[in-house]
Formats: sequence, structure tokens, C-alpha cells
Amino acid sequence: MTDPISAQAQRLGRRTFLRAALIGAAVLPLAACVGDEDPLAKQAREGNNKNYIAGDGSVQEYGPDSRTAPVEIQAVSYDGTKIDSADWADQATVLNFWYAACAPCRIEAPHMVELSKEFKGKVEFIGINVRDEKEAAEAFERTFGIKYPSIQDTQGAIQLAMTKYVPLKAVPTTLVLDKRGRVSARILGVAEKPTLKALINTALTESL
Repeated sequence: MTDPISAQAQRLGRRTFLRAALIGAAVLPLAACVGDEDPLAKQAREGNNKNYIAGDGSVQEYGPDSRTAPVEIQAVSYDGTKIDSADWADQATVLNFWYAACAPCRIEAPHMVELSKEFKGKVEFIGINVRDEKEAAEAFERTFGIKYPSIQDTQGAIQLAMTKYVPLKAVPTTLVLDKRGRVSARILGVAEKPTLKALINTALTESL
């Protein structure tokens, strides 16, 4: 015959275990939400080379009075082109953060190509690759017919620098800069062509 006291202890043990499991399940998602550091910047700082956090296509526009200082970038692209943000004065600029194996990046690449052609001479398009070496990046560019330059940022220097302007938070992220070089809009995730075109037109036509 089972000892009634032992049986009761076993039942209490199971209840305690289940209660602890439920509490743990409730706490873990909350812990994952703590802190507001830009996750891409955190990855760049840790050097774990993950470089992929999905965006939801959300758009954030920044009014002229809420924009930060002009973005400053000096780098050399994969094809040897010298990139200097000082050359972007008086024109709008699109910065697209991407890498070759990123599925959303492949979806939006044709949109970037079409818009770069449509706004040629009016808008500077610059890609910033967060993961690939030269061969992989150039293969991607050949596949999609990308003619504008891309900068290699596998060490995360540009991603970290961007935190003083606007958090990136996802790959792909696309930033539209106004004619003063300030971030006027951000798209997290796939940049749909009509949306990005409207943001570019706003940057080109607004009075600053």
C-alpha cells in the first residue's frame, strides 16, 4: 500500500514543478524584451556575424525639426569607388543595408534597381553590405543588374556609427536622406517600390 504522506509529497512536488515551469515560461519572453539597444549594432559590437533580423516593412518618417545631424560616411566601395557623404549635398540619398543571402534583400533588389534608374542624376543610391566579401557581393549585383556602389561593412563600423542618427534594427533597412544629408525616412524590411518612391519624392521636393 502506498504511504499517504509519500503520495501527498509527490503530488506537491509535481505541482511545484509545474508552477515553476509556468512561471519560467512567462518570464522568458519578458526578459527578451528588456533593453532598447539597436540589435544590429549589438551584433556588430559582439562580432557574431549573424547580421539578420527580420523587419516588418514598417515606415518611419522624420519631420525636418526632428532630424539629427547629417550622416557622415567615408569609405571605398567594392568596385573601388570612393564614397564621401560630403558629395551628397543638395541631393537626396538612399542608403540600403543588405547582404546576398538575405531573402527580403533579394525581393527588394529589383525595386532598388528600377528606382536608381528612374532617379538617376537626382538621387544617390548607396548599398551597405553587412556580411559579404567582394565575390559574393558582386555576384549578387550582377544577378540583379545593380550599378550603384556598395560598401563592405562586415566589421560593423558603419552600422555602429548609424546609431547616433537612427537605429537600423533589421536587414534590410533602407534610409532616405534629405538634401542636407539627414535621415528623413526609414524602412525596416522590404522596401516596396511605391513606398520608397514616395519617400524619395518627399525628400526631393520638401522645403528645408
